[in-house]
Amino acid sequence: MGTTPEKESPLRKSVHTAVRQYFKDMGNTQPGDLHQLLLSEVEPPLIQEVLARTGGNQSTAAKILGITRNTLRSKLKRYKISVNGHSR
Repeated sequence: MGTTPEKESPLRKSVHTAVRQYFKDMGNTQPGDLHQLLLSEVEPPLIQEVLARTGGNQSTAAKILGITRNTLRSKLKRYKISVNGHSR
């Protein structure tokens, strides 16, 4: 098993807890494409919270997220996230 830092950040600790619970809930069923599943569950609320923090400013949100504005716009469309009340 991989090593973890001595003092985990609250976010990292939450992910560990959520993944452990997911495996517990799955029982003996082997999950598939877990990485993509996790991203599809985490990215939308992350993007929504960053956009809320920036007042819908996509350029600033993209900088905070560490992605290009075009990548952000692609993710908005993929996840059907609205900006300033307009659906994508």
